[in-house]
Amino acid sequence: MSAPLLTVEDLEVSFPGRTGFTRAVRNASFTLGRERLGIVGESGSGKTTMGRALLGLLPRTAQVTARTMSYDGTNLLTCTERDWQKLRGRRLSMVMQDPKYSLNPVMRVGRQIAETALLHLRTDRGDAKRRTLAMLEAVQIRDPELVYRLYPHQLSGGMGQRIMIAMMLIAEPDLLIADEPTSALDVTVQNEVLRILDDLVRVRGMGLVMISHNLTMVSSFCDRVLIMYAGRIVEECAASELQNAKHPYTQALIAATPSLDVRRTELATVTRDPEWLK
Repeated sequence: MSAPLLTVEDLEVSFPGRTGFTRAVRNASFTLGRERLGIVGESGSGKTTMGRALLGLLPRTAQVTARTMSYDGTNLLTCTERDWQKLRGRRLSMVMQDPKYSLNPVMRVGRQIAETALLHLRTDRGDAKRRTLAMLEAVQIRDPELVYRLYPHQLSGGMGQRIMIAMMLIAEPDLLIADEPTSALDVTVQNEVLRILDDLVRVRGMGLVMISHNLTMVSSFCDRVLIMYAGRIVEECAASELQNAKHPYTQALIAATPSLDVRRTELATVTRDPEWLK
């Protein structure tokens, strides 16, 4: 078995406040190979904070510690800003949650994607444009030449998310973190975006971390699933075995998931146990 791309042991992330530090991520440990790993939990469970910590994107006030946090042999805890500039985009990438807030509103989308190729692949502008058009085709944009010249406000939500995916994948990274990449999309477009991600990850042999609150989507799309509660990973299981989860929080999330196959008068609610925080 090949060595994992990402190894995390006892990751802790804390933020200062008026009454001391708040632990947003607590003793998180997991590994990632060239597979699809889902991280699921309610809002505030620490999913996005953990993803941003892995890419060094947290504010300077955050305290990040770990026994191990390494990517392909590189110790991420000791990375300087110059080290991060070499890793982010080229080796590690992150698709943010909402393209409306991630794309530059006054720059054409083609130029934004091409900038990534210019910066990380050290190519010329002509080749960067060719790569950009090819990447737009890869994420199933019907008229790449037209979309290349558009501004972000001229895109639909689904197209904006595809642009973000194209921007993050044009430098051919080994690991992609997707933070709620389908949360603002309707079901049909969600399925299209997931299919595109699945095809690209399989063809390129990448590792993918899918951060989401949608347990049903993650269980059908990913290979393994991590369940987070109050900053802690409370359970890890194969996606195909999620229905056999042991932790009561995971079981409560499954019970509260809507289903077209089960007729209910009301959805179950999650009843929390203070022992889960210990």
